[in-house]
Amino acid sequence: MSGPQGSPPDGPAADAELGPLREVELEDVELEKVPLGPGPGDSNGALKPLKGSPGPGRVAGPSGLSKEELLRVAGSPAWQRARWALLLLFWLAWLAMLAGAIAIILKAPRCRSLPPAAWWRSGAAYQLHSPAFQDSDGDGAGDLAGVAERMEEIAALKMKSIIIGPIHKTAPDNIRETRLTEIDSKLGNLEQLQKLLEAARRKGIKVILDLTPNYRGKQEWFGINFNRTNGSQDYLQEKEAFRYWLEKGLDGLRLRGIEQVVNSAPSRVEEWQNLTKNFSVDEKPRALILATVSSNSEEILKLLNQSDTDILFSYYLRETLVPSEPLRADNVRQSVEKYIANCGKTWPSWAIGGFEVGHMASSLEQYLHGLVHVMLFTLPGTPFIYYGDEIGLEDTQPFQNKTPWMLWNTSANGGFTSNASISHFVPPLNRTVQGQMSPPSPLSLIKKLSLLKMKERSLLFGEFESVHSSPTVYVYSRIWDQSDRFLVLLNFGKQSSEISLAGNSLPAEASVELSSVGQRLEGMVSLSKLHLAGGEGLLLKFPFVA
Repeated sequence: MSGPQGSPPDGPAADAELGPLREVELEDVELEKVPLGPGPGDSNGALKPLKGSPGPGRVAGPSGLSKEELLRVAGSPAWQRARWALLLLFWLAWLAMLAGAIAIILKAPRCRSLPPAAWWRSGAAYQLHSPAFQDSDGDGAGDLAGVAERMEEIAALKMKSIIIGPIHKTAPDNIRETRLTEIDSKLGNLEQLQKLLEAARRKGIKVILDLTPNYRGKQEWFGINFNRTNGSQDYLQEKEAFRYWLEKGLDGLRLRGIEQVVNSAPSRVEEWQNLTKNFSVDEKPRALILATVSSNSEEILKLLNQSDTDILFSYYLRETLVPSEPLRADNVRQSVEKYIANCGKTWPSWAIGGFEVGHMASSLEQYLHGLVHVMLFTLPGTPFIYYGDEIGLEDTQPFQNKTPWMLWNTSANGGFTSNASISHFVPPLNRTVQGQMSPPSPLSLIKKLSLLKMKERSLLFGEFESVHSSPTVYVYSRIWDQSDRFLVLLNFGKQSSEISLAGNSLPAEASVELSSVGQRLEGMVSLSKLHLAGGEGLLLKFPFVA
């Protein structure tokens, strides 16, 4: 029976008509728009459970807070206090972390600034004697083209620079026939020199030209007194020669017999230094190397104080290491410390072999060769190595005096020249470059020392300190800031020796970096009980500890 007109039907008919409404899902109903008054469902106005809703006796799942409820809760005083507390905690934690980071930075040891990185301070120098190094054209004399041919072998030595020359025209003791800007045709020409420079640059090697005027005569400077104007200086024109060769791309110049100039006109040396600096730019600094032929230690120390130069080359150590009396380690310590103390602004240098004195193997007993090389490469300053000293070359070849041919291999004449009519000697394999490619050998020792000198900051410019000395053993350290530190132990005696370095502010043990004797095993050694073989040069390394 129908209800009043306009009223919704009730009974089964009403249920049929409301069927589609019961199929509506709860989440599709916009609750904000559902009236709270009577409507379809219970008589009290509440909606009846829809399809899928919990029936009678079932608990409905969480439905969350409405937007209005969230806004009311978020604006309550309790939640505002909670938010402020969390924000305050966040900033306090951030400030605490910032303060901790600053404290770590302030307490951490600071790295020292590196000293000026001039190239002549960053590795060893290799002294060539061009006429005896490599003959390229079979005339029996070495030349510039031969040096360029052997650039690969030179680069393998890991040297920072090479010294070539003198190569200019001159007649012994004849200043009028000396042409400092002209190359002796027996040695090559300007084109061959340029090719040599290009080959060296490709290998990262600097080239220094020896410009000693009277290199074939008795007095390197022809006995000129630079305080007098008697016309002899006009013939020499050494300043013009400086400019000429530096413009050609040479990285530096070397002048021997410098005491002859300093004693007569020190201002002349200052002019040369200023001229060299004028050609220096940041990316290509030029070096002026002055050299003395004197081996008198007091005269050398005097020159150190008189000459303002990048490096003073000398044979200072020979007076101590090549004595007529037995060699004492404590004398070596005294000589080394005295030299370093007198260097002042001049960069130290060390050499045993050279054109004037010959090769190391002909000056020192064989058991000392490796030890002296360890010493040269680990003292502060630049070591100068004479060609052939890396293989133990001796001054014993016929007619060659102190300039023997370089021995490359076991072919005729050691691979120096293809001219078989000059000589017919064949050197032993173990005295050649070819025979010493693999360790242990003098050549492999030089290569390793040279590489360490270039890459280790403590060996390049670290502080030097004597740690121990006795009649036979000398020990010193090289330390730079937070870099690895080194101990150098030198046993100048022929017999083995045992020493203790405990109590010298050193660690309990250190690692073996290299030794001049082949039987030394790698690994850690105790510094409280160190055994050194006779003539051993030992290099130990230990880390920085904050």
